[in-house]
Amino acid sequence: MSDDLLRDEPASPTVTASEKVFEGAVWDVVRDTVDYNGSPMVREYVAHTGAVAVLAVDDQERVLVIQQYRHPIRARDWELPAGLLDQAGEGRLEAAKRELAEEADLQATTWDELVSFHTTPGGNDEMVTVYRATGVSATAGAFDRSDEEADIVTRWVALDEIVDGVLAGRLHNSILSIAALAAVASR
Repeated sequence: MSDDLLRDEPASPTVTASEKVFEGAVWDVVRDTVDYNGSPMVREYVAHTGAVAVLAVDDQERVLVIQQYRHPIRARDWELPAGLLDQAGEGRLEAAKRELAEEADLQATTWDELVSFHTTPGGNDEMVTVYRATGVSATAGAFDRSDEEADIVTRWVALDEIVDGVLAGRLHNSILSIAALAAVASR
């Protein structure tokens, strides 16, 4: 690889103090004091478990999207099946398979990693990995859903329609946006 390729670089400034300032039901808020360039700097961020998402593609080259209520934005946005890495000992791919089954009652025969990204690096440490799943079929049974998953709406949509919606400002979910653009770029 060439040394002039654009890439993120790891950095390890000394953390002189760290405390959990809020313990939540799903994730926590941490306050770190960091020695950065010779001066103390305080940063608070959400300590996140990480997440996975699935860009499921059917035999007609359509992508499965789900519509789900998201309380922080007070909207039912269109997104990909996704979920937290919150099961002890479960790997990312296994979590992606679980989420596709739980949110869409689907399974797939072929899985490949499409893209990974930090969602909000100034405010949390979440890394999302999106898998492309093909050879999609129904699971043996339907998953029992509750809360905001109880009224999920599913739709199969052409990838280009998703990209058009992102670029026109009709679709705002970051995971859906990045995954769709990555899928187009990898055609």
